[in-house]
Amino acid sequence: MEYAQLTPGRRFAPLHSLLYYSQRVVTRPALRRMVVRALSGALRLRQGSGKELYGNTAQEEAALADLSDSGYAPLGNLLDNAQCDEIKEYLKNKFLFDRDRNREAFTLMQAPIGVRVADYHLRDVITCPHILALANSPPLLGLAARYMDCKPTISALGLRWSFPVEGDCSALQAFHRDSEDWRYLKVLVYLTDVDLDAGPHVYLHGSHLTQAPMRLRFYTDTEISSAYGADMLLTAVGSRGFCFAVDTAGIHKGTAPARQPRLMLQIQYSLLPSYAYKYSPESYQGPLVLDPYVNRLIVKQRG
Repeated sequence: MEYAQLTPGRRFAPLHSLLYYSQRVVTRPALRRMVVRALSGALRLRQGSGKELYGNTAQEEAALADLSDSGYAPLGNLLDNAQCDEIKEYLKNKFLFDRDRNREAFTLMQAPIGVRVADYHLRDVITCPHILALANSPPLLGLAARYMDCKPTISALGLRWSFPVEGDCSALQAFHRDSEDWRYLKVLVYLTDVDLDAGPHVYLHGSHLTQAPMRLRFYTDTEISSAYGADMLLTAVGSRGFCFAVDTAGIHKGTAPARQPRLMLQIQYSLLPSYAYKYSPESYQGPLVLDPYVNRLIVKQRG
């Protein structure tokens, strides 16, 4: 699963395994939609409709329509060059953790040869300039609230480098489906320029509406092209600051960079916590006034 971790190393929460697998065994789309309607209705009763988050703009309407129809919605450049520079400057001396193997943490300049994918710790993500503000911005929260049909939960937040390395790709760089919750979406933000050689995200149009297997698996490029045709693949390229929303219950992959490293932010919004994770919110002492329900899994705010 993409961007699964909230702290270094992915941890499956044993006490939540039943809740996690309950949504995995329900694979028929019609039945899943029934469960989602029931869950979002219950959450509206407890937390409100989330309509105060809606932007009701033409851009929000277009993004919601794209996301519902294809599973992919381009959102434009929601961060400018100066903001991307500030993010990279802040992260320059922060430690990274190898996603694929157990090794000592390292800074970007100290990245060992052979590292494919590496993440920053959550405590550095939430204190990084512009990250929490973007995750809680009206364009993103409004889209998430409308897609969930209730007030959303930020259930994952991560910053990741992907490096060009010869040989076999990371498992994250093969086609797959995610299984984070009954309903969720991810907003991905390029913090470096991404063209076809710099590790673009690739999404199979409409695959979020199709039935997933009970046991998730990886797919080869040949399998996907043969079964669906190359013209059904949506490739997200853009300059730094470019954002797009995806429902990663559909088939997708993050391509391995061929020439230059790629830095990307992921924000995941969902109905419920993702029960595959053990959450450990980090203290936040910054100036933002954050909705405590939306952010409860990520940050602990001063009382």
